[in-house]
Amino acid sequence: MSDYERINSWLVHLRSSVMNVLERLPDRVRRMLPHQREEWIVRLLRDHGTVSANELVHKLKVSAPTVRRDLERLEAEGVLRRVHGGAHLIGAPHGEPATFEALVDEGAAEKDAIAAAAAALVQDRQVVVLDIGTTTVRIAERLRGRAVTVITNSLAVLDVLREDEAVDLVMLGGSLNRRYHALSGPLAEDALASVSGDIAFLSCSGVRPDGSVVDDMGQEAVVKRAMVRRVSSVVLVATAVKFPGTGSMRVCSTTDVARIVTSASLDEPALELARREGVEVITA
Repeated sequence: MSDYERINSWLVHLRSSVMNVLERLPDRVRRMLPHQREEWIVRLLRDHGTVSANELVHKLKVSAPTVRRDLERLEAEGVLRRVHGGAHLIGAPHGEPATFEALVDEGAAEKDAIAAAAAALVQDRQVVVLDIGTTTVRIAERLRGRAVTVITNSLAVLDVLREDEAVDLVMLGGSLNRRYHALSGPLAEDALASVSGDIAFLSCSGVRPDGSVVDDMGQEAVVKRAMVRRVSSVVLVATAVKFPGTGSMRVCSTTDVARIVTSASLDEPALELARREGVEVITA
């Protein structure tokens, strides 16, 4: 046997041994992270409306108890409803979310008023975390020339502030979402772990009557949750159409934010609940 054949035989044996070890690894080692499984489950539900537990076990390569816990957690967050043998999506239509271009000029006057009120909350020298969105980009426009640090995963905010020497602009990394001009995913989440911000302006696709703040894009919802954890004060910006709006991924509760800046009526159930819990509601 030649040296080449011996090496090749050894590599084949090594690969076989590694695969055998991987097959015997516990479920907790080789599975995806919980939030990654949640995003995958929601994408599958958006495409098909329903999904069986057996299908999830097969596709995710996890145990039935793990799938059951994932579905229980998503049901508790109001994302889906469990049925015998599986689950179906609630609270959001099937299909992809609208693009940034399709939404940027929708309700422009309403968004401008909210952005002006929100930007007035920012003090000089503060570290400001700006979420993606067509209202938050308007906040960025009103921060031009201000001595602030802006941390964002929004490429639209980058376009607004890239030439402004007064603003210290920090971009989070991540995977590119071309539809919504955003960077998201684990890299963005990891970058936020090193951030200590003063104030964050959070967008969403819906606010439910029970106070659940939701979004219809899974990867972005994970980043939004990280933003909430990494700042001293969270401000939710939401136009009237966001009550209740749409969305299947829970971001936080209205009680997790300090202020809500909105054009919605104060008699909205979610706003009434927030005010009872001490959240300041600013109407624009």
